[in-house]
Amino acid sequence: MTPHIRHPRDERQAVCGIPAQDVTRWEVEDPPRSEHACEDCLTLLEDAARPDDYQHPAGDATLIDSLRKIVAERQHAKIDGVLVDLWSASVTVLIWDRLKDRHRQRLLTLPLHELILRCVAIYASVTDKADGR
Repeated sequence: MTPHIRHPRDERQAVCGIPAQDVTRWEVEDPPRSEHACEDCLTLLEDAARPDDYQHPAGDATLIDSLRKIVAERQHAKIDGVLVDLWSASVTVLIWDRLKDRHRQRLLTLPLHELILRCVAIYASVTDKADGR
């Protein structure tokens, strides 16, 4: 049983994303002991503790502008507590630009991670069809 590190900004999960109710042991040392804690937790701890680069209220269309900045700067960023990589941002912007306004408005009602996952799913289905799968 490897102890996990509690997420510094979200008490409901470990840094590696495991829900708190599924964790049997927590690493309580500060700083965490690398020989005992979950490797994923240790690797992701620095980014989890990092402050947000951008924050947007729910339904704010400027979220897409932040994703465009990630693509333009070719650098990951943290938006509303979610670390967004370059590929996820570029796929989201790519799909966003091709959606009708009513679909965009529906997507904006979702939390950021759900919005990105939906756009990635759309991208995957479109590229699978283009590949003839």
